[in-house]
Amino acid sequence: MAAPSAMQRVVSCVCGRVRFGADGAPMSRAVCYCDDCQAGARLIEALPNAPRFRDDDGGTSFLTYRDDRFKCLSGEDLLVAYRIKEGSPTRRMIASCCNSAIYLKFEPGFWVSIYRERLESDDLPPPEMRIQTKYRRADAPLPDLTPCYRGIPLRLFVRGVFARIAMAVGA
Repeated sequence: MAAPSAMQRVVSCVCGRVRFGADGAPMSRAVCYCDDCQAGARLIEALPNAPRFRDDDGGTSFLTYRDDRFKCLSGEDLLVAYRIKEGSPTRRMIASCCNSAIYLKFEPGFWVSIYRERLESDDLPPPEMRIQTKYRRADAPLPDLTPCYRGIPLRLFVRGVFARIAMAVGA
């Protein structure tokens, strides 16, 4: 098992057999309310002994990293991919040892979205935005004053472009 670096966040399943490291600052810190994230969370949380990872208001909190900054430290052979429908470009990666949701991978994207609940730190930066709020339950009060967007804000696309360029030049 590889040791995490000094500037790395550790991502772990509940039982600790599956571990990943995420280097540097995330591309974004968001809570998503899209219908796919909600359906995926319901599917995963229904697995035997699966830990809950949705927020109380139905949102799924993520930290998003470039693919080149996310590496397996142990237990990769225990990962199982879940898709909410056949042919979906989105895979939700689950640790089969304890049914913990670890991360979401969108193909052909160059990023992974780590489920915030799986990060091993008490010192996590707060979400910077709530996205796809048009799918959010209207009866649930907002937990804080984090900016909300009915869809996906332009700034997320812009960050993605700059992150892709940085990957291409090795920065």
